[in-house]
Amino acid sequence: MNAIVALCHFCELHGPRTLFCTEVLHAPLPQGAGSGDGAGRGEHAEEEEGGIQMSSRLRAHSPAEGASAESSSPGPKKSDMCEGCRSLAAGHPGYISHDKETSIKYVSHQHPNHPQLFSIVRQACVRSLSCEVCPGREGPIFFGDEQHGFVFSHTFFIKDSLARGFQRWYSIIAIMMDRIYLINSWPFLLGKIRGIIDELQGKALKVFEAEQFGCPQRAQRMNTAFTPFLHQRNGNAARSLTSLTNDDSLWACLHTSFAWLLKACGSRLTEKLLEGAPTEDTLVQMEQLADLEEESESWGSSEAGEEEKEGAEGREPTKCPADSSLLSDCGNWQPRKLSVFKSLRHMRQVLGAPSFRTLAWHVLMGNQVIWKSRDADLVHSAFEVLRTMLPVGCVRVIPYSSQYEEAYRCNFLGLGPHVQIPPHVLASEFAVVVEVHTAARSSLQPAGCEDEPSLSKHEFVVTSGSAVAADRAGPTILSKVEAALTNQNLSVDVVDQCLVCLKEEWMNKVKVLFKFTKVDSRPKEDTQKLLSILGASEEDNVKLLKFWMTGLSKTYKSHLLSTVRSPMASEPRS
Repeated sequence: MNAIVALCHFCELHGPRTLFCTEVLHAPLPQGAGSGDGAGRGEHAEEEEGGIQMSSRLRAHSPAEGASAESSSPGPKKSDMCEGCRSLAAGHPGYISHDKETSIKYVSHQHPNHPQLFSIVRQACVRSLSCEVCPGREGPIFFGDEQHGFVFSHTFFIKDSLARGFQRWYSIIAIMMDRIYLINSWPFLLGKIRGIIDELQGKALKVFEAEQFGCPQRAQRMNTAFTPFLHQRNGNAARSLTSLTNDDSLWACLHTSFAWLLKACGSRLTEKLLEGAPTEDTLVQMEQLADLEEESESWGSSEAGEEEKEGAEGREPTKCPADSSLLSDCGNWQPRKLSVFKSLRHMRQVLGAPSFRTLAWHVLMGNQVIWKSRDADLVHSAFEVLRTMLPVGCVRVIPYSSQYEEAYRCNFLGLGPHVQIPPHVLASEFAVVVEVHTAARSSLQPAGCEDEPSLSKHEFVVTSGSAVAADRAGPTILSKVEAALTNQNLSVDVVDQCLVCLKEEWMNKVKVLFKFTKVDSRPKEDTQKLLSILGASEEDNVKLLKFWMTGLSKTYKSHLLSTVRSPMASEPRS
């Protein structure tokens, strides 16, 4: 992430000052920050963690180097700095971390060496500690513009027994030119920076309490009638942050924290190049993921509330609110690593062409598909293969249940062999049952089946209240799927791509039909003409389109409805 993270301080003598900043370098290091493997170093310490190699370069400059560096540095002169305004000692070249994965360097100094960057950081520092503050003066705020960058600023106080009001004012700022990226990173930055601030304040509080216990300042100041403030204005009023926290390794720790913050914040959001508009499956998956995250967050907050109420009392482990059925409804359950059915072609070979056609017809029409087997992995694998024939939004799976679930809850249902199915479901034309039995030794698998030992132990019986006749055409997409599966010149990967294209073709027809009937409210006669034009006037094709209409994304539906309701849409066309 191309950004700068900085720690700033409001000095009573010199005003807002930048204490410590970390920047990202994709090019060779700037002058004065020699590489970690350069010659002439006095000390060298390296640590490797999470792919980042840390180097603390402590090579002292010669007098000539120091003079030239000071004259060319964009930072303030030493005469304009007190102990509270300074972080690194004179001659300290800073810290550097090497990210071996991306060849990026994270460099920390008191000030950026580049004059333009120094100006940007300086302005952000002044604004974060003067005018751009939230009520109470402590907390996060966002400001900036296109010219000087956009800033996430979090101001806070550090306890100091020698300061006015017994505290000093600091801020941590993150600066970047990408406003959208910074806003999207707000929750992440707020949580991590708040953690750094809490650690600093905790260390300073311990030092403050120890000093107050040894020599209370409040009573002493009241007895001296304000004279200490006059001395402080003329003397060294500020103390360094390392003194306030009693941590000599503070700046090295801050460098590690800031470098990790830049790396993690840059890795959490990535850009993807999409060829064309996202598909309906992509939109539905994004919506389901958002719903699942919202549900898990709400459940976590309610669970925390229950723990606070119960306190130290023992209680039984809490059940997850999203049971197997709810998680499956979201379509996010993951297939097992060892798949029993390799592909649709493999399943067709195992079941046989007539049984597979019956099963595929019920899948495409949205009828309930029930698998009964002792092997849960086999049922998982079967559903993972069969669901590829449907849009993501039409899939509602309960992978394995100990009782029958109604069709409105799922169209894919896995059951144990002893679970009773209601008689009306067995006799219904809107359900199909696949029973997996232990095969007899004399039973033979269908010819051409490249079977595995696990499948050779089973035989599959497909039954339905309304069997699909062999001479029945069925939906058009079913014929095309069977044609692709029977064509041995097509590999499994090519068949998968053909299936994707077929689903997109019919989802486009579904979109046209949805707008025509649900949004525009056209009469039935016009709808029949439209179906004839789409090549879907047959009964099975109409049923398929109506079922697939339930798989449209909320984004698409709301977009159409908002377009129709907008004033521009109601204006007559010229």
